[in-house]
Amino acid sequence: MDCAACGSAAVTGRPDRTARGYRRFRCGACGKQFNERSGGRLNRTQHPSDVIALVVLWRLRYRLTLRDLSGMFVQRGIVFSHEAVRDWEAKLAPVLADELRRRRRGKGGAGRRHWHVDETYLKVRGRWCYLYRAIDRDGRLVDTMPCEHRDMAAAQAFFRSAKAAKAATGATPERVTTDGHGSYPRAIRSTLGRRVVHRTSAYKNNGLEQDHRGVKGRTRCMRGFKSFVSAERFCRCYDELRGFLRPRTRHNQHVPTGRRRLLHLRRASCALAILGTA
Repeated sequence: MDCAACGSAAVTGRPDRTARGYRRFRCGACGKQFNERSGGRLNRTQHPSDVIALVVLWRLRYRLTLRDLSGMFVQRGIVFSHEAVRDWEAKLAPVLADELRRRRRGKGGAGRRHWHVDETYLKVRGRWCYLYRAIDRDGRLVDTMPCEHRDMAAAQAFFRSAKAAKAATGATPERVTTDGHGSYPRAIRSTLGRRVVHRTSAYKNNGLEQDHRGVKGRTRCMRGFKSFVSAERFCRCYDELRGFLRPRTRHNQHVPTGRRRLLHLRRASCALAILGTA
């Protein structure tokens, strides 16, 4: 572990621990003392890291409001306000989304080269806006982005985000299926290239239309967002976590119940480890 103040690797552990059980260290270069959470996003928080990680995981994955979570943990003897949940989410959600996106990059296959792109509605600042989403042929997430308008600039920005180095595949698809909106053909040619086959169909995006139910059902109890920053942060992390916990690797794949439970437990523990060490 490197020093939280100077970054030196000349660190020695101390025998004592903090009041919450975190290990103490001392830097041999600058002489400062620190613990496991010093310099992290959860530094100076009053609650243990594992509790905060579990709160954020439940907040992102399940249809729970801020007050629902605070009330659930009050029954377990852990007291915090709904504003604390909002603050923890703002700190940890980008970390989890970036790490999960990094882990799924490069995991390709034939399905990754076929994208399905569509937009759904999302309420931001009391107004209905658009949420651009894309999945591949096997139902795995490509990218998501909220936008105020549905026009050429929004479509180009979304395709640039999906094609960027931090996106799922880091490569250009071979085929993109969209609805009949007029902004898509030019946006695909200018952003993804003229070799990409653009296909419009009235029914081949039904899988994506059904996939919209996840984020729509999760945000319905929230009654909208106050800003585009919070909308983008939450929707991106929710889709990343939902895809990470998804047991299937393709449509209509049968996964036994025991295998489903094992995958969920293993991946949820991995997500909690990412949140707890942020």
